[in-house]
Amino acid sequence: MPERRTVALVTLGCARNEVDSEELAGRLEADGWQLVEDAADADVAVVNTCGFVEAAKKDSVDALLEANDLKDHGRTQAVVAVGCMAERYGKELAEALPEADGVLGFDDYTDISDRLQTILNGGIHASHTPRDRRKLLPISPVERQSASDVALPGHGAPTDLPEGVAPQSGPRAPLRRRLDGTPVASVKLASGCDRRCSFCAIPSFRGSFISRRPSDVLNETRWLAEQGVKEIMLVSENNTSYGKDLGDIRLLESLLPELAEVDGIERVRVSYLQPAEMRPGLIDVLTSTPKVVPYFDLSFQHSAPGVLRAMRRFGDTDRFLELLDTIRSKAPQAGVRSNFIVGFPGETEADLAELERFLNGARLDAIGVFGYSDEEGTEAATYENKLDEDVVAERLARVSRLAEELVSQRAEERVGETVQVLVESVDDEDGAYGRAAHQAPETDGQVLFTEREGLVVGRMVEAKVIGTAGVDLVAEPYAGSLECPEEAGR
Repeated sequence: MPERRTVALVTLGCARNEVDSEELAGRLEADGWQLVEDAADADVAVVNTCGFVEAAKKDSVDALLEANDLKDHGRTQAVVAVGCMAERYGKELAEALPEADGVLGFDDYTDISDRLQTILNGGIHASHTPRDRRKLLPISPVERQSASDVALPGHGAPTDLPEGVAPQSGPRAPLRRRLDGTPVASVKLASGCDRRCSFCAIPSFRGSFISRRPSDVLNETRWLAEQGVKEIMLVSENNTSYGKDLGDIRLLESLLPELAEVDGIERVRVSYLQPAEMRPGLIDVLTSTPKVVPYFDLSFQHSAPGVLRAMRRFGDTDRFLELLDTIRSKAPQAGVRSNFIVGFPGETEADLAELERFLNGARLDAIGVFGYSDEEGTEAATYENKLDEDVVAERLARVSRLAEELVSQRAEERVGETVQVLVESVDDEDGAYGRAAHQAPETDGQVLFTEREGLVVGRMVEAKVIGTAGVDLVAEPYAGSLECPEEAGR
């Protein structure tokens, strides 16, 4: 019997890329490939790249070069680039990086097994010529669902997969294979974006906005629950637009309670919300539905009106603070995070002071700050009133220092609170930690337990916050929450 082909997936970038990697893993395993964790143990190393900003692109290139080095030392015979950077640059990336044996775009995903086999056999699969993926779907959102020939990573329909991939009970499995055993998983709610922010190139290579069917999202969530997942995080480029192409812009409000009722799911989290699209009904559902956490990942980007208009965005400091006041009036412990760009073309000292006024009043749990840099293909790259790099760097350092102080202060405000913590790690050396409702995976800090006795990965534990460590919380679990469910019911 011939030895099975082996493949490793190396994922960079956001949670959306993680979903795409698990879809590729499902396709490959269904076609007989053996998945391995370490690229050094794989015949083919597939690097799922990020093409968002320069730092992410550099990380992607470094990962490809690192995987290529394995060809001189171990089993690895081929290195293949997929993901956003591969989609965005295609032939250009292939020519600039000959170390990659293949550069595959989104259109190659359905035939990923054949593509990898061709490359493994020494053949060449021509890299695609990049195109504006917004033009592949109809302009009218309601007409997009019929465009079945457009590749949409992470939208794989349920299918019958081989034993060991699909669960033995429940709905037909999604075209997905989990790559880790953590109790949290992302679920793609939609793809693409219809917004035209002047600094962002994502819509050009991810395409226009298109929602997944609620039934597919529900079935995938049920399947994940059967795999032991306790928390799902809904991801897309813009979750607040979910349903507009399905004829119901309020579809998320009705879907969330259904997801929360899935057996085994303890927590539902929504990410990537646009402040300008927040609706009273959505705020109500996010702050009042059991198991749906009051978590608001709001893409503010700035708060000075002039900068926001140049960004092709909406709002201002006072309106943003009013939105936060509305959220906290309904859920005082709600978690809020956001990202901001400083040094945008034309940003004045007064604009920066306005952003600092917002940050000081917003009481955000997590803050990401980025210095502006030109992104090719964007409107902002053509603006004339650019700031000097040293000015951008100084403003980035200044606002980053403020952000670090503010999130530490916000953490201290939570001392004394009772939090529900999903245990994610219990280790003799590192202790035990998890995440509370206001903390998303990998971005918002974590909860460090004072003891690990009785803690089990995947269990939801009630604990009291007794201290902080920067943005992280230190908590003491209540004794009753450490009992097994069977014991607690006796």
